Amino acid sequence: MYCPKSKLFNRREFERELERSSEQVALFRDTIQAGRLVLRQHEAGTTAPTIVHHHAWLIDRILHYAWQVRGAGLSETPIALVAVGGYGRSELHPYSDIDLMLLLEKDHYEQVQDFVATFLSFLWDIGLEVGHSVRSLRDCVAAANQDITVATNIMESRYLEGNRKLVETMQSRTASNRIWKPTEFFNAKLAEQQARHRKYDDSAYDLEPNIKEGPGGLRDLQTVIWVLKRRYGITELKQLIETDYLTAEEYRQLVRGRNFLWKLRIGLHYTAGRCEDRLLFDHQRMLAAQFGYRDNANHLGVEQLMKRYYRTVKDLRLLNEILLQHYEEENSFRRASRVKPINERFQSYTGYLETRHENVFKQHPHAILELFFLLQQHSGLKGIRANAIRQLRGSLYLIDNRFRNDPHCKRLFMRIMRQPSGITHALRRMNAYGVLGSYIPVFGGVVGQMQHDLFHAYTVDAHSLFVVRNLRRFAIDTHADEFPLANRAMSRIDKPERLYLAGLFHDVAKGRGGDHSVLGGKDALQFCKRHDMSNFDARFVGWLVRHHLLMSHTAQRKDITDPNVVRAFAKSVGDQEHLNNLYLLTIADIRGTSPNVWNAWKGRLLEDLYHAATRFIRHGLSMPQDTSQRVSDIRAAVRAQLDDNSVNREQLASFWDSLPTDYFLRHSSDDLTWHVESISSSRAIDLPLVAVRFQPRLDALVFLIYAPESEQLLSLVTKGLERMNLNIADAKIHASTSGFALYTFAALEEGLADCMDQSHVAHLKSELRNRIIHDTGSDFEKVYQLPRKLKHFSIEPRVDFSQSTHHTVMEVIALDQPGLLHRVSRCLLHCKVHLVTAKIATFGERVEDVFFVTDRDGNAVTSPEQLECLRSNILAALTVPNSKQANKAASA
Repeated sequence: MYCPKSKLFNRREFERELERSSEQVALFRDTIQAGRLVLRQHEAGTTAPTIVHHHAWLIDRILHYAWQVRGAGLSETPIALVAVGGYGRSELHPYSDIDLMLLLEKDHYEQVQDFVATFLSFLWDIGLEVGHSVRSLRDCVAAANQDITVATNIMESRYLEGNRKLVETMQSRTASNRIWKPTEFFNAKLAEQQARHRKYDDSAYDLEPNIKEGPGGLRDLQTVIWVLKRRYGITELKQLIETDYLTAEEYRQLVRGRNFLWKLRIGLHYTAGRCEDRLLFDHQRMLAAQFGYRDNANHLGVEQLMKRYYRTVKDLRLLNEILLQHYEEENSFRRASRVKPINERFQSYTGYLETRHENVFKQHPHAILELFFLLQQHSGLKGIRANAIRQLRGSLYLIDNRFRNDPHCKRLFMRIMRQPSGITHALRRMNAYGVLGSYIPVFGGVVGQMQHDLFHAYTVDAHSLFVVRNLRRFAIDTHADEFPLANRAMSRIDKPERLYLAGLFHDVAKGRGGDHSVLGGKDALQFCKRHDMSNFDARFVGWLVRHHLLMSHTAQRKDITDPNVVRAFAKSVGDQEHLNNLYLLTIADIRGTSPNVWNAWKGRLLEDLYHAATRFIRHGLSMPQDTSQRVSDIRAAVRAQLDDNSVNREQLASFWDSLPTDYFLRHSSDDLTWHVESISSSRAIDLPLVAVRFQPRLDALVFLIYAPESEQLLSLVTKGLERMNLNIADAKIHASTSGFALYTFAALEEGLADCMDQSHVAHLKSELRNRIIHDTGSDFEKVYQLPRKLKHFSIEPRVDFSQSTHHTVMEVIALDQPGLLHRVSRCLLHCKVHLVTAKIATFGERVEDVFFVTDRDGNAVTSPEQLECLRSNILAALTVPNSKQANKAASA
């Protein structure tokens, strides 16, 4: 539905009202609101360019009459009203600031200050959000000469009212032949763009992206226009098609991308009711619904919207790169061009790889892959020339089934994967230029695909390439100190290309329905067989993809101090070669999910499982574990660490004999030594004993609590820890036959190492002890507000049970929330169930905690009544109505 300008503003009617109205402010305000309302009502059926240009036109009309009304007496004063910035381009989004400049001929500011104050006050009174500056011609030129931002604003200036000649003089004095010569301007804008990209971690895949300033956003598109306008004097990109600087398809792609981002930005402004450029979770679902995206079996509507967004900014960023690089080549390389042949198809041009003629890819389709292989082999090359990228993108249609089955192409791809260096760069370029998704269609299906949660920070394709990058980093000795065990394991890998392929394929089946590990394993197997890998190697890659979550799941959600758990895991893995590859893939996968997901605690869990599984594999999977001998060895190791004079050996033996066997299996000898030293040096008056230490290797605080056993103790301790705002990752509970309880808790927080000193540790120890001793006994229900991001996720709590040899395993899935562990502990107390061990895992907005529990006799909980008591009470305690209501409101 087209929106004619006459519906926004009727000149004759407005002039009649202006003549007879005594309330000018109200007339102007009502006219603006009415015009903007018409635009909003026409939003769904009107193109984005119409909205932004018509809005600018409406404000032009308003300012014209405002100038007439408030500019009386200025006819002889050399002053001009100038539109700058986006408004200068006649592009005005619904709630964008209206950037104006009042331009004076000379520095006579005092002569116009009263008018300026009155005029601007009038604009604010009538409801215009104005950004303004007041400058003389001389100051304007000086400011533009010093500041690239001012120069850019002036370059887009547009005359509105007043003295037109002043504006023309300003534009003449700030032209490219006076200040900011094109090369200087290009270098400054390129540096500005690079700095802006760094601010956003040089990634377009933020969960809540900025559609204006982020990489691939509107500012990147505008940067191209500014640079080319400065050099060629163009006013719009379409003019470059005639000069062959821009192809017709590139122009259409740029316009499509710009219009989509404009539409998003318009929707954001209307949804937020203010100027907003961040695509926040608060708005994503509503915009998806407005744009017609609906949830289906495999994807939420919001995920479909964000996939389109990420693909759009990916393409715009590439076009930004091509056009800016082409500009640099055209204006810099001519002066010092050096051509060096590489083979009959490619040559180096001033350090950049280019084709030797424009039909290389059409005549030799395999050269599409050869180009990336040559970049790996010739490390001195700086990149690919813009024209070669264009030729490559124009030849993507050649990548069909015939191309994929061509022996030459298959060999080239595998040679790329087997190169000793440059694999990550090659794959990232292939993905950016559309080659990787075309050559591996299942990978192309996940390009730009985002999961709508707080755990996965990147699109599936970006994450997969991060995984390959992490795997490559393990192989580089200069980074060995980051992950020493991974570096050693990587050095034992016979065929690293199998591991890289597994990293590339491990998530390709996400969003297709079914188990993505199983489907992805089949995809990987087929791909490897088609690329003439041996049956063993093909199955090896397929196995890695099929089981890429096995080690993470076992380490974080099972009791890996239980020999039966480790034996089952080792049996699934089979041999050391599979274990080494799976361990490396697991670390690379977790680290590639989000900058905030990996921590030393997870690293330690995986290391412990790796070493335990290695022992089983070396000694034979069927060989029974000699638990008594292992406990005896651990006790001996602790005794060797203790000072002979610090601990009475008889008392130590008595203390140890009072504790269950699993106490020794669940702690390292170093931990056990610390326990003994802390408890033996305490007195009865010190009970409940609280000891605290920071463990740098885990980047964690470890709390030891030793006190007479009581039903309330666990609830008191968890209440105290959570009131101290500590993020608990692990809990181990041991009851002695002497009537004492020994608890250990591990707490993780960012930046712990920076604030850990003895005084802080002493403070934590004292605070927790006081909270346990002086607890009022009232139930702990923390009054809290869900963080903004969490309000947009609805996770129904779930409680599942399974039985192991000695325990019941209770898995709790819920929305992350303060006080969760304490609430669970209250439910355990109410249902007369004891906690043995807890493993706390948070995945963005979702917690998946595992509790190993027994009845009061130390046996697995088998009573249906007790299990139902646990389930119903925990579900009631962890249901967060706020999240569900907020989610429904967001979907409305």
